[in-house]
Amino acid sequence: MAAYVISEVEVLDEDFANVYRALAAASIAQYGGRYLVRGAAVEVVEGAPTRRRIVVVEFPSVEAARAWYASPAYAEALKLRTRALDRRLILVEGVAPPAWPVTDKSSGPPARGGTDWRPGRCDL
Repeated sequence: MAAYVISEVEVLDEDFANVYRALAAASIAQYGGRYLVRGAAVEVVEGAPTRRRIVVVEFPSVEAARAWYASPAYAEALKLRTRALDRRLILVEGVAPPAWPVTDKSSGPPARGGTDWRPGRCDL
């Protein structure tokens, strides 16, 4: 099951951050990760406003994400991290794909059990 590394980032030094980004991106690719969000504009719809940038990286599994974080390749990027940026880093496991064949999204899940993925039907 996929896992996601979510980072809320405040850049402290743009030059160090550029080097950090290059090293981090190379290490992420080595462990099967891919960027889903990388510093895009943030619109807070609930809660306190933030000026931090958001980064979301998808890995094939929690184990792959943990292996990446503990890897010698990422350790090189971490050496720069405290000078480059301040952040909060979160690792979260994704939701399992539905157990039923998805052919018609308007019909939703089976009557008993399963997750209702239709708009407005999820627990956020």
